[in-house]
Amino acid sequence: MRTFGLPEFLFILEAVRWTLALSLIAFAGGAIGGLAVALARTSNNAAARRVATVFVQVFQGTPLLLQLFLVFFGAPVLGWDINPWVAAGVALVLNTSAFLGEIWRGCIQAIPRGQWEAADALGLHYVDRMRDVVLPQAFKIALPPTVGYMVQVIKGTSLAAIIGFTEVTRAGQIINNATFQPLIVFGVVAAIYFALCWPLSLLAGWMERRQAAALAR
Repeated sequence: MRTFGLPEFLFILEAVRWTLALSLIAFAGGAIGGLAVALARTSNNAAARRVATVFVQVFQGTPLLLQLFLVFFGAPVLGWDINPWVAAGVALVLNTSAFLGEIWRGCIQAIPRGQWEAADALGLHYVDRMRDVVLPQAFKIALPPTVGYMVQVIKGTSLAAIIGFTEVTRAGQIINNATFQPLIVFGVVAAIYFALCWPLSLLAGWMERRQAAALAR
């Protein structure tokens, strides 16, 4: 057993890169999936709406921890060799897709019906209408809640520690097992998460206030 010191702190700090890498993977993949979900949920195709609705209900209605377990332990049952990196990435991408899809669906549906009707009056097809009229306006509405949701993505990566992925939380567990100083170790872990998430929370709040001021003018 050893005392918590600078080498132990640096070990935890080095794990930040894996937390950020996993967060970026989850957000990038979730953005692609979320856009697909949002478009499916707002489309005129009933089958696409039903499939997207079921997807959202499943991933919003079950814990992220359970989704990690199902991917990590379920894949070998199906004959797929999977490591913690891939399992964590897949589970977080799917989970993020469901939540971003719902956030963006609400933003798309927040566009006044007059904009949709004007696009129809111009004879724009679905792709042109979404690309040129609806999505640019929805993007402005979606930016603050999207940035805010990035905080949840970063915090959600901590659950990947349960399947052996060495990010900040898992690094803290390793150091705690060596030092038996949980208050100090997990205090440092909490401080690191706060340092990562607080600026994003401030940015999301600033964006919301700026948007509200622009709408008030």
